[in-house]
Amino acid sequence: MEQGKPIISVIVPVYNVEPYVERCLKSITEQTYPNLEIIVVDDASTDRGGSICDICAAGDERIQVIHFPENKGLSAARNEGVRMATGAFISFVDSDDYAEPKMLELLYDNLREKEADISICGTKGLRGRSGSAGVYSRADAAACLARRAPFLWNAWGKLYPAELVKHVPFDRRALCCEDLVFFYQILKHTGRISYLPEQLYHYTHRENSIINSPINEKRCTVLSALDEICEDAAADFSDLEMGFRQIAMDTSVRLAMQTIEGDMAGRQVFEYLTRFQRSIQRHFHWKALVLSPGKKDVLAELLLYASTAVFWQTAVIYRWVKRMGLKRRSERV
Repeated sequence: MEQGKPIISVIVPVYNVEPYVERCLKSITEQTYPNLEIIVVDDASTDRGGSICDICAAGDERIQVIHFPENKGLSAARNEGVRMATGAFISFVDSDDYAEPKMLELLYDNLREKEADISICGTKGLRGRSGSAGVYSRADAAACLARRAPFLWNAWGKLYPAELVKHVPFDRRALCCEDLVFFYQILKHTGRISYLPEQLYHYTHRENSIINSPINEKRCTVLSALDEICEDAAADFSDLEMGFRQIAMDTSVRLAMQTIEGDMAGRQVFEYLTRFQRSIQRHFHWKALVLSPGKKDVLAELLLYASTAVFWQTAVIYRWVKRMGLKRRSERV
């Protein structure tokens, strides 16, 4: 360990990511920041992922591997890593993703130089608009989350004080939106967030990930989570309320679009659309609407708010026009 710099604990939850986990751990062990502990939590993987972690740990004393005897979920794996962490700061890396060698060094330097509570870097592999470097208040950060720019609410790609993270465990009830619930709780205890636009974190898009799975009850748990967040913000954290109302509306539209693009029967599509419409109607506010990512998002939110039938028809037409445009471009090429 190098004197003068605190330990950063890097927490890596692992579950059935055999093709990716070695790359992930290699990217962490090659970090230029000198003082690391790497806590890997194998959530009872059924592939060779857990064994690969043990092999990596045998070659690097900074890595410690915890094996769960049974699958407990992402939140439990991260919470166990946090419980074991001894560092002054904590960063999360998902085991199918990887980091640039200077990610942690730059995040740490940025946090110290800007006297921020949290340091965030840019991400490669996700759609979204980047932005310039800057320091954000809690309210401004909520507006950034609502606009999905320049950063999102994912737990990874960020550096946190360990004391703060240990105070805010991941909610195991949140089946597919644990990062959203976690980051809201973090914001409640945060004053300054510093953002670096450099894309230092690499996100891996996987077809079988939860976010890319068909619409189901598990995916819809995000609606009740957002209900609780918005209610909490309205009561005690008004500077966050409109940002999270917009996230609730945007999430409802995105789920509605995925429902239409799926292969459900018509009646089931209508039932889900009605559910998402009610969510938008619960959270609708003009001050939240202006935080929408773009004009198309504003229109989609207004359409779903007003009529599921019109939203459905418009979405089908939009998809057809978009498909025809792509076809014509490919034919010209």
